[in-house]
Amino acid sequence: MTRSNEEALKRTIRRHQLREMVPLADSTIYEMEQRGQFPRRFALTPRCVVWDLAEVEAWLQARRAVPIPRANPPDVRLRKTSPVRARDRAQIP
Repeated sequence: MTRSNEEALKRTIRRHQLREMVPLADSTIYEMEQRGQFPRRFALTPRCVVWDLAEVEAWLQARRAVPIPRANPPDVRLRKTSPVRARDRAQIP
């Protein structure tokens, strides 16, 4: 096969290969697909779904390029059931 023919062929990956590349749960991947935030799967047969490898790799590159801000940790002092009390300054050694 020549190089142009190889580029014309699209490589696809199955779920287990996708899970090796993207360590997210199946439910998370499905939700992201529904929101348009992850490449969509397509069915080869009624029982076989695959993803386009080039689309998944492009998605990974885009995620690496832009850092995702981390969520602020919750304020545990605002808990309703078991609030964390502030330590008394005299008790701290």
